[in-house]
Amino acid sequence: MTDPTAGPGNARYALICDCDGVLIDSEAVAGRMLVRELETRWPGVDVEPVVLPLLGLRIERVLQDTATQLGKQLDATAIDAIRRAVEAAAIEAPTVDGIELALTQVPLVKGCASNSFRPYVEAVLARTGLKRFFGERLFCADAVANPKPAPDVYLAAAQGFGLAPGACLVVEDSVTGVSAATAAGMAVLGFIGGGHASEAQIDRLHAAGARHVFDDMRQLPELVAQWTLSVTAAAP
Repeated sequence: MTDPTAGPGNARYALICDCDGVLIDSEAVAGRMLVRELETRWPGVDVEPVVLPLLGLRIERVLQDTATQLGKQLDATAIDAIRRAVEAAAIEAPTVDGIELALTQVPLVKGCASNSFRPYVEAVLARTGLKRFFGERLFCADAVANPKPAPDVYLAAAQGFGLAPGACLVVEDSVTGVSAATAAGMAVLGFIGGGHASEAQIDRLHAAGARHVFDDMRQLPELVAQWTLSVTAAAP
């Protein structure tokens, strides 16, 4: 019997996880740092209601969209400085509760698809010990033409596995990520168990295309098993 975890060449199906907010509980940390950095530059401006809904986009896009909505400006030097401050804070964030056991119990080959750049993803996965689940199967924004919500990073992941998009199951925590995976033709589980999540996110993730939304990583192995059975049964 083929071991589905042995590597992409032997895999029938794959589990692809976003990094921030799914593997690492870093989105709340990133959000707080973004707000702090912008409030320092724009005293008296309430930036939090603008920033938080944009989490999941590339940091540069979050900053540019926030500045546009608030009628402010940020030059390239400021954007780069803020990005570095956010990544430095996020890289120290803890893992999502229960993710290590969940990944151990999921018998599929696994990849990570992130809107962050590869050096950050490699560093945070190495620090937390999660790199062992993914090896070099990291698909990041700096390796594709367009970041999420474009499907590029997920299409790159499917190609890297040698699988059709329909053979890949994705776990995402943001509308941006769910939209990207859905556009790539993949089934998506929405996760709202991170420190930044809210009840309002449930409807938004469903609307973006998530087939199921859950808040406890202990549920992941069973959700993956249910999906695997459904796609196996539907296969010709």
